[in-house]
Amino acid sequence: MDGIYFPGIGISFSNVPEGFTIFGFQIKFYGLIIAIGFVLALIIAGREGRHTGLGDEDYLDYWLWMIIPTILGARIYYILFNLKEYVGEGISFGESLRRMIDIRNGGLAIYGGIIAGVLVSWIYTRKKKIYLPQFADNITYGILIGQIMGRWGNFFNREVFGEYTSGFLRMGIPVDYLKSHGTMSYYQSNGIVTDTMLQNTEMINGQECITVMPSFLLEGMWNLALLIFLFLYRKRKKFDGELSMIYILGYGIGRFIIEGNRTDSLMIGPLKVSQVVAIFCIVTGLAVLIRNYWKLHSGKTVPLHPWKKELPYYGNAGSTGEDAKDTDAKSSGDDTVGDAVEESGEKSDKID
Repeated sequence: MDGIYFPGIGISFSNVPEGFTIFGFQIKFYGLIIAIGFVLALIIAGREGRHTGLGDEDYLDYWLWMIIPTILGARIYYILFNLKEYVGEGISFGESLRRMIDIRNGGLAIYGGIIAGVLVSWIYTRKKKIYLPQFADNITYGILIGQIMGRWGNFFNREVFGEYTSGFLRMGIPVDYLKSHGTMSYYQSNGIVTDTMLQNTEMINGQECITVMPSFLLEGMWNLALLIFLFLYRKRKKFDGELSMIYILGYGIGRFIIEGNRTDSLMIGPLKVSQVVAIFCIVTGLAVLIRNYWKLHSGKTVPLHPWKKELPYYGNAGSTGEDAKDTDAKSSGDDTVGDAVEESGEKSDKID
């Protein structure tokens, strides 16, 4: 009853718990995986930052700044577009507040976290006088790693899936599991589990299962492909901000397509919120990329901190992080950047 099955590819997980208990306190895998994602994101972003002239402490400080705001942003975004679950007739103020605070069963929207993260990044880089596009390129890896990890949190919660399918990637969720955990009525009333699913159940390992498109898996695979591409391309980037814009464009395309099949999307009227935001991401990413590519094609300069195999500091004899920061290009966030940025920008058209 607690299994999750992928019969089309011959993979079966006979017992997939939502979490475990330590000293009487239940820990959900969803939250644990997100926490691990934060740590991995910090490690990778810090490591990549060192290759472009920023140090680990810049990213450690940033992560301390953004952990709480991004979680709050992801939660508030989810609540705003799913208010009927938290506020309504028969739900007391205390119960409403309890539901809003309880995130152990899911209810975090990645777009809300990204929006909060962008705002924190803007404030943080202005305060620290760090050039935002350069900083954004390096934290992009961390964002993708966090998203990939978060989707596996959805796996343990049996959420983020699409319409009924009999295809080879179909995911089987036992009907008895949904009933026993009290989610069947909620899923049916909200159109997450459809009549088509229930009319086309499949017997898998002796269990009656709905078979659905595993949207969480598709998005995780798409994000992994983006991450691999950025790692391979980073040594060739032509201007600061290029990697983050490629991410925004690529993620928007993938999310728009995958979201079209989901049955548990947040809605604003007849529109899926994530698809609306995805379109905005596509337009923004494409516009910035075209603008800067055209500048380079026209012989103009765009600031660039190229990725270097050797670390700019940290381990280089006779240098320290503070020494490097004195020479590192900084910006208060406006159109004026440091001399080092201008110098690197003048060379940008010479770097492959």
